[in-house]
Amino acid sequence: MSVSLTQSQLQIPNLGPRRVASPLELSTTLGDGRGNYMLDDMRLLYEPRLRAGEEPDLLSLEVGGPREQIFFRPEEVKAAIVTCGGLCPGLNNVIRGIVQELQYNYGVNHVLGIRHGYQGLNPAEGRPPIKLDAELVSSIHHQGGTILGTSRGPQEPRVTVDFLAAEGINLLFCIGGDGTQRGAHAIAAEISRRELPIAVIGIPKTIDNDIKFCYRTFGFFTAVAEAEIAIDRAHVEAKSVLNGVGLVKLMGREAGFIAAAATLASGEVNFCLIPEEPFQLEGEHGLLARLQHRLAAREHAVIVVAEGAGQHLLADRPRDCDASGNQRHGDIGYFLKTQIESFCRAEGVPVSVKYFDPSYQIRSVPATAVDSLLCERFARGAVHAGMAGKTDAMVALWHDQLVHVPLVVATGQKKQLDVEGELWGSVLAVTGQEKW
Repeated sequence: MSVSLTQSQLQIPNLGPRRVASPLELSTTLGDGRGNYMLDDMRLLYEPRLRAGEEPDLLSLEVGGPREQIFFRPEEVKAAIVTCGGLCPGLNNVIRGIVQELQYNYGVNHVLGIRHGYQGLNPAEGRPPIKLDAELVSSIHHQGGTILGTSRGPQEPRVTVDFLAAEGINLLFCIGGDGTQRGAHAIAAEISRRELPIAVIGIPKTIDNDIKFCYRTFGFFTAVAEAEIAIDRAHVEAKSVLNGVGLVKLMGREAGFIAAAATLASGEVNFCLIPEEPFQLEGEHGLLARLQHRLAAREHAVIVVAEGAGQHLLADRPRDCDASGNQRHGDIGYFLKTQIESFCRAEGVPVSVKYFDPSYQIRSVPATAVDSLLCERFARGAVHAGMAGKTDAMVALWHDQLVHVPLVVATGQKKQLDVEGELWGSVLAVTGQEKW
């Protein structure tokens, strides 16, 4: 987060005064994070660490959770849920959690599922929404993907808000990554311009774990577990032949969190390549020379590369963006495979490169238990925020507590791995690779 941010920029917009008693019937309003009603002025410090004798930095985030007074009357709420962008383990868990919290705990009986991302908010392009209830979503958490479908790309906010108003939707949950949350902010801005009582709440979804103001996003640990399996299979392949190289490409357009964490989880990786740490291919200290030295010593090697790593090496890489505004990348995995084979051929070194790209397989699996629990927290935290009349905000995990973050400051810049931090230092220790 930029240090130039001020406390006022972290203020959460509200639709208006809250005059409706919450139906949750919790015991007290302590605001201490023990499951009771949360006070609106309860804050979580952005940076809790300080040196002895220093004054703490009081920049803080609004703590999430149920409020004793809410904005919407449950019987008047018509909620909608939309999932956007690429697939991620846990999408169905979040859908299920939102529906259950709305129906069972708040008594909201009108919940719509928007079909195929933001397209479903444009009648000219999308399919009609479907009605969701607790029975329909009861077992979807065992399935990968999203029962609502997904798509990339925004829609015209004016058209989207026209649709919300026409359908009587006054609470919209947007599940997606940076592009999705930017779209949610645009929708909320148009709603505000028209002074409509419609709340927009974002739930961060990125398998890459690269959203600002969120320590961990759902699906990340599931992805790491699946990636570890792929790495271990690559290790078996590499060890089974003379000078075998297992090359695994993992997700991570701009951040190497999955590649780094899966490398640690496996413990069988010799080279981990991430976007945050540009690497050399040629030369005495380049990847090819280091790999040759490894093969001479151990006769096998495992390389993990994040999809966004090494893009500076690809002269013909795509220069355009996808529908979500993400820069398209060249295939660094296939590029490395051909470069390794050509180099070893020229050096007279026999080599067998096995290339693994399990990305789509990883994205489509159901969430593991750890991610399922996080999905539940995000889903219920989003409902509490929306029913309280919070809007243009995202629920996030900060210091292991749910907080509310304004969408305008949560989007537009990705979180990246700190190459001087504990995670990357651990990767260097496990792999034995030197800095480039």
